[in-house]
Amino acid sequence: MVTILKNVTNIITAVGELYLFRKGQSPKVWTAMFLMIISAVSGGITDLSFDTVGYAWQIINCVLTASYSLTLRWVMDEAKKSTKSGSLNEVSMVLLNNLLSLPFAIILIIIFGEWDYLIHVEVVKLPSFWVVATASGLLGLSISFTSMWFLHQTGPTTYR
Repeated sequence: MVTILKNVTNIITAVGELYLFRKGQSPKVWTAMFLMIISAVSGGITDLSFDTVGYAWQIINCVLTASYSLTLRWVMDEAKKSTKSGSLNEVSMVLLNNLLSLPFAIILIIIFGEWDYLIHVEVVKLPSFWVVATASGLLGLSISFTSMWFLHQTGPTTYR
């Protein structure tokens, strides 16, 4: 069911793209999305363990994921208007995306007291921790680059 409901994110994104950016999809894409809706309904009917809380979380996840794609595209378009050349390369887009997430990360670090924990934990003093943390950061950076490149080449619906 999670896989089927995650496909609903594509539909939410396509509808959002239609209303926000006035960008329509081809009839074949809408047909595929209609089949996704039928699949989601059919799968939901046969789901033996319906959990309202689980479905609510999944729907919230779908809406937030679609909102992220649409917002990112909107921010990219607005940022392009602010540049002299009228375009952004992938490095600029990755920097913009990470800068936009920084305030949220700082707020969460303060709210949950992660900074105090990080200062006092012993594992931070191990060299292997820094190797793994650096590798994780580089992998995250490469995922960010590929996501921005793909979103730049296509649109939010295809990206989802």
